Amino acid sequence: MNDTLNDIFDDALPADHRSGVVAVVGAPNVGKSTLINQLLAQKIAIVSPKPQTTRRRQLGILTTERGQILLIDTPGLHAPHNKLGEYMVQVAQSAFKEADAILVLVDVSSKPERRDELLADTVSRLRGNSLVYLALNKTDLLTNADREAHSAAYRTLIQTDHVFPISALTGDNVPVLFESLMNAMPEGPRYYPSDQVSDLNLRFVAAEVIREKIMMSTDEEIPYSVAVEIESYKERSDALHYISAVIYVERDSQKGIIIGKNGVMIKEVGAAAREELEGLLDVKVFLELHVKVLKNWRSDEVLLKRLGYRLVKED
Repeated sequence: MNDTLNDIFDDALPADHRSGVVAVVGAPNVGKSTLINQLLAQKIAIVSPKPQTTRRRQLGILTTERGQILLIDTPGLHAPHNKLGEYMVQVAQSAFKEADAILVLVDVSSKPERRDELLADTVSRLRGNSLVYLALNKTDLLTNADREAHSAAYRTLIQTDHVFPISALTGDNVPVLFESLMNAMPEGPRYYPSDQVSDLNLRFVAAEVIREKIMMSTDEEIPYSVAVEIESYKERSDALHYISAVIYVERDSQKGIIIGKNGVMIKEVGAAAREELEGLLDVKVFLELHVKVLKNWRSDEVLLKRLGYRLVKED
């Protein structure tokens, strides 16, 4: 039996093989995607220093001989100001229902704020019978005194079963956190092949990479007003992929900023996105970008649905 078949049949796995779901939750911009990328030892989720980078649920698949953990990367929990924000909060909250464990990530480099109180309330309401892990991120940025004070404040605020000080960026103490999570998983089968690290399709990956480069290149309201739609994705050969994408913004002035004087900005975004996609896909990429105005799309349920953000009506 070859290695691929070994991955499929349960009888090829250890008798005590573990598998389960971990929902990674937290306020915006605390390092959830960075932590998942660190755990997987490769980038599957876009990151930026700007809040609300993650908009949709993303799955990271972490497999070892002992077991398989499905890591749900969620949008940051926050008080929404538009329909897109409502969608993001719904996505984050829905992850609680599936999880064997809740991994709550906080930015311990500062004291708890109002957003952390919202996070604590959400965890308390939705945790059910799931174990709660509290990961105190960015401990490397603090003095010993501040680290102790801030950590104590978060421990008091959030009801938790286990606490781990970590650095998602450097990986400090992340292996210890992972071992504890794996030990907490129930015995179960392997749901995905051992070499699969995500459930994302190529169109989604391409759109997210383009959006990341825009977020890294722009300021103020622009990053939050941008949506990216892949109009065409064609694998023209084993060595060349053709991608055509539309970048949507909400106002004409934002369109001008994205394009830039003499098209400089859009060229820079395209070059950076193409370079990363070629590295991810190991093929040459021809990338064509267009910018269009879709007025107030973040507050329009019809436009949100068109762009793949479907709000669920509550009973």
